[in-house]
Amino acid sequence: MKQEKTTKKSRLLRGLGILAAVVVLLAGAFFWYVSDYYRAEDVALAVAENGSGLTVEDNLTVLAPSVPGDTAVVFYPGAKVEAEAYLPLLDKLRQNGLTCILVDMPFHMAIFDADAAGDVMARFPQYSHWYIAGHSMGGAMASQFAADHPESVDGLILLGAYMYGDYPPADTLTVYGSLNQSVEDKLDYTENVVEIQGGNHAQFGNYGPQKGDAVATISAEEQQAQTVEAIVNFVEQRQTA
Repeated sequence: MKQEKTTKKSRLLRGLGILAAVVVLLAGAFFWYVSDYYRAEDVALAVAENGSGLTVEDNLTVLAPSVPGDTAVVFYPGAKVEAEAYLPLLDKLRQNGLTCILVDMPFHMAIFDADAAGDVMARFPQYSHWYIAGHSMGGAMASQFAADHPESVDGLILLGAYMYGDYPPADTLTVYGSLNQSVEDKLDYTENVVEIQGGNHAQFGNYGPQKGDAVATISAEEQQAQTVEAIVNFVEQRQTA
């Protein structure tokens, strides 16, 4: 009897040891995966260093024009991309009068905090018109937030992404590069869709070439300039409608 109890205890300890080893291996694999992300290029870091109209509050970077209005854009970065990579794009929007609030996501993946926009809106009650935007997976999670909280947003802005969830295309701006075939194949709507000729997937941010992405035939600066124009026009049209 005593030997039987000892055997059961040994099996239990061995099982727990195996389970612990599996957990450690999975945790290690996860942290290895999320630590391998795209870093912001120098041109993006220069925007942060310049600091014009830019403040950092916890995991939020706020880019505000000299005379802020009542409209703000919450921005979700693409998966495994350093948030600062989008500062050049957002700074151009700031220069066009839009306040932009960039969310630095847990593990650089918006999927871990898709509802972050709700906290942002509560934190900045001075803005009465909100747009939620995102690139790639960030766009998918922004789309999910808009679908879940349509009363909270005036519009959805997708960059290199397509709608995920039930949100009206009429209230959505979709911008993608003509060389980003995977996005084009998923679009089943045509309203408020802007295709940037020669653009690719990665150049909405400044983080270098992305694995599997086509080589753009225009510069990141040109792709972002056209993106800013599309966003500003979209917001202005909705504000005056």
